[in-house]
Amino acid sequence: METDPARVCELLVGLPDVTVLGVVDAAGCPLQGYVETRGPRPSCLGCGTTGRVKDRDLIELVDLPSFGRQTRLFRRKHRWACPNRACAMKSWTGEDSRIASPRQALTDRACRWATRQVGQHGRSVNELAEDLGCDWHTINDAVIAYGTALVDDSDRVGEVTALGLDETMFNHVGPWRTQCWSTSIVDVSRGVLLDVVPGRESAGPCKWLADRSTGWRDRIRWATLDLSGPYRAVFDTMLPQAVQVADPFHVVKLANSKLDEVRAAWHAKEVVRQV
Repeated sequence: METDPARVCELLVGLPDVTVLGVVDAAGCPLQGYVETRGPRPSCLGCGTTGRVKDRDLIELVDLPSFGRQTRLFRRKHRWACPNRACAMKSWTGEDSRIASPRQALTDRACRWATRQVGQHGRSVNELAEDLGCDWHTINDAVIAYGTALVDDSDRVGEVTALGLDETMFNHVGPWRTQCWSTSIVDVSRGVLLDVVPGRESAGPCKWLADRSTGWRDRIRWATLDLSGPYRAVFDTMLPQAVQVADPFHVVKLANSKLDEVRAAWHAKEVVRQV
């Protein structure tokens, strides 16, 4: 069990090589923690001379709640200067991505937590903003930055053996409420949404599949669709080896539609015959 008060604070902050300078507990305000990165002084990238501290700017970051209480982390961010007057590089700012990524108003762990809450658990950005006590844009900027990196990860999709395409009416735009459609690309065997591309034509899914490797595409054995001509063209062009399987809902819908046509035609003949 750790009993050193300073080390206990560092463990609660959860950041290595960070010194907890103090905590401010003001009534009616978020809990405020003050930290500073410790370690050897960095060398100048221009000449290699050991830098000296020029400023210690105080940066406020939104952090995860501490014991159910909204928390702010104040970091003393070092600005370093090169003592070599002949060096062209006069100063630079020390960054520590373990504390926070550049241009983010949340700590790194708060950004990761918010991204998981939105992406994995389906919570709204506004709900998270209320939990952390910050504005909507602060959460949304973090989710976009961290979520984009996850979406662009080449290993995110993994191996897929059954791929499905389905259209969704995304929204209405403009004064005439024009319908905008999107295409969902799904790993059918796992029930996982892989990506969403604009439109319901073949171009978007074809480009998405073209960005995957030939070996990845060759492993797909099944392709599900909703009897759409453009989607059938996607599979015919990009996945010719895959067995195409029609979505049961659309098969039943098409069967009922054809049955209604037969009934209507038979009824019309009966009317003409009786007349």
